[in-house]
Amino acid sequence: MTRSCWHITRTDSSLTLSRRVPARFDVAAETVLPAGDPLRLAHQIRQDMWRRLQSLRGFSPVVEITALGHGQAQGLRVRAGGQVTGRVPANAAAQITEVLENPACRARWVRHAARGQARTLRDSRADAKDSHRFAAKIDMEAESAS
Repeated sequence: MTRSCWHITRTDSSLTLSRRVPARFDVAAETVLPAGDPLRLAHQIRQDMWRRLQSLRGFSPVVEITALGHGQAQGLRVRAGGQVTGRVPANAAAQITEVLENPACRARWVRHAARGQARTLRDSRADAKDSHRFAAKIDMEAESAS
């Protein structure tokens, strides 16, 4: 069974996707991408980074997306990397940089993140008016499990 427990930490101008809290960068690389849905972008980058570094023992990916400037036209700064239990190989940052600078990956990420482009970092959360539906669904699942 796969785990889908990803922690999403939001501030006014950033989003951090990590497996563990608090998120820690033992190794990292950065790039800038065009604006789009930061959560979609973070998940896509995490997946590709994991595919590349899954053989690195004790690696737990972290992706941080920060809005540049005030408008969406400014873009997003991406810091990708993660926590490593044990020794960090000298080429780990270079491998992450290769993933972040891969033209095919970048094009796919931007395409995928553009689907939710109307969202911003602050507005990508569920609307408060719909929270009762989520709570009801959780209550129904809890009752059916017993």
